This record gives sequence, C-alpha cells and structure tokens, in this order.
Amino acid sequence: MNWKSEIELAATRIAGHVQKTPVMETSGFGLDYPVEMKLEHLQHTGSFKARGAFNTLLSKDVPEAGIVAASGGNHGAAVAYAAHELGHHAQIYVPEMAGPEKIRLIQSTGADLNVVAGEYSNALDQAKAFETRTGAMQVHAYDADATVAGQGTCFAEWEEQGLVADTVLIAVGGGGLVAGALAWFGKARKVVAVEPETSRALNAALEAGEPVDVDVAGVAANALGARRIGSICFDLARDLGVTSVTVPDAAITQAQTVLWRERHLLVEPAGATALAALMSGAYTPEPGERVAVLLCGGNLSHDPLA
Repeated sequence: MNWKSEIELAATRIAGHVQKTPVMETSGFGLDYPVEMKLEHLQHTGSFKARGAFNTLLSKDVPEAGIVAASGGNHGAAVAYAAHELGHHAQIYVPEMAGPEKIRLIQSTGADLNVVAGEYSNALDQAKAFETRTGAMQVHAYDADATVAGQGTCFAEWEEQGLVADTVLIAVGGGGLVAGALAWFGKARKVVAVEPETSRALNAALEAGEPVDVDVAGVAANALGARRIGSICFDLARDLGVTSVTVPDAAITQAQTVLWRERHLLVEPAGATALAALMSGAYTPEPGERVAVLLCGGNLSHDPLA
C-alpha cells in the first residue's frame, strides 16, 4: 500500500470535519532540552480518534443498519460523534473500565451505548456479534487501513506546522496512532512507541516476533488497554524498526501532574504516557537529538470541574 498517498487522500477527505490542533515548543518537566508538542487532546471528542473515524465513514458506503464500534472510550466517542455529524446511526460497545466521563461523552452524541463487563476485548466480541447479526459496518479502533490513514493525517498536519524533531514519541494501545506515524514518516524520523508496563501489546509482540495476547491493567488501561497489537501496526513497526519502551504507572501519573502544574495542560493518563518516557528516562535522547511528544487524549475519568 502507498501509505503516503492514502494519508494525503484522508487529509483532503476529513478537512472541515476535524480540528487543526495546535503545536508548541516548551522546556521544563525536569528535562534539560526543549520538547515539541502537538496538542491532539484538543481534537473533537478529546482525542486523535476523530481523524480515523471521519476518514472511515467518508470513504465507505454506510449500510442502512448503520455503524458499530467497540472502544475503551475514546474511539467510541469519536465514532459516535462522526456518525452524528454525518447522519448515521451508531451502536457503541465499551467496557466498564471506560469510566463515567467517557461513557457520558458517548451518550451525549445520541448513539446507542452498551456498557460491557470486562475489558476492551469483551466489548469487541459483542460488537462483532452485532455486526454479524445486523449487517452494521464495523469501525475498528486501530487495525483497519482507513483508521490508520486517518490517524496518519495528524503527522502530515504536524509537518505542515513546522515539525523539526528528529524523534517523535507516541503512546501505544492497539497501535492505530503509532501505525499512522510510521506510515507517514517511514524512516525519515525516528518513532518511539511508549506503552505502560501493565499494557504492553506492541512491546511483547516485538519480543515474540508476532502479535501475542497480553494482560491489561493500570492507570491508562481504558485508552491503552488492547490485549493484542494490531497486525498493521506490528508489520509497520517490525519493517521500519520502531523503538519500543515501557513506563510504570507512577511515571505516567507524574507526567500527567506535571503537564497540569507546569503548563496547565489537562490530559488523561494515556495523553501523558509519551512524555513519561522522557521524564522517567525510559527514553533518553542523544546529545543534540530533537524530540517531540504527542499529547493524544484529554478525557479524564472524572470531570475535574464537576
């Protein structure tokens, strides 16, 4: 597949439906070098997921039965929002661990929401059963070409905004976002895939030489809690030589706290995971290496102003 071409088409397709999110260069966080950041947590529904959702719905014929999606929360909100904006019915399945705010966000779009016991994989099983039963179109959270191309528009946009970093750090759950980055950058920039130690689907797959099931837990599990890495992400990561690191939950919550206290950037744990790799030393740049971090999500478990 010519990923560059697909991402350029996706960018044209979704223009006017998604936000062009801001970028900034900042210092601090206990680091002795500056960091470029893209604030994708300011995207519609609070995460990058709107890009893949709109690209999927605008590039396919949606059946009368509508759309179905399984999600840890952010993807479901994005699909529900895109479906509402485009006039389609959406059936969304999320696990209980999605949390009250992500559940409230999905409900606010008018989608039919089903809260499932267990984790993301349990929600996905039920979404697949609904797809088989009704003929609804499944919008996969990460392992689909249209999803990956949509997420890749984030990095095409960032380059248009003047990205100069040699290395971009990205949080990984099922792998749609980092796959989009790899698909766009190729080997032109180094991509560092950052996962919680408690949910390390890509890291474990690279160790094993193939996707494998992992246990899912921890503070970022409702966004980065895929049990198995997507095949598209794994193939790109293997072929392009991604750097994979993991961080403990304590480093994630510390980064989340510092982002708020030093820069008044309020993100969910997943949104702080990439920065946690720099702050904790899980990834240490070489002298002179320019680094960038994507803040991918801002949907906290509880509304801090409630």
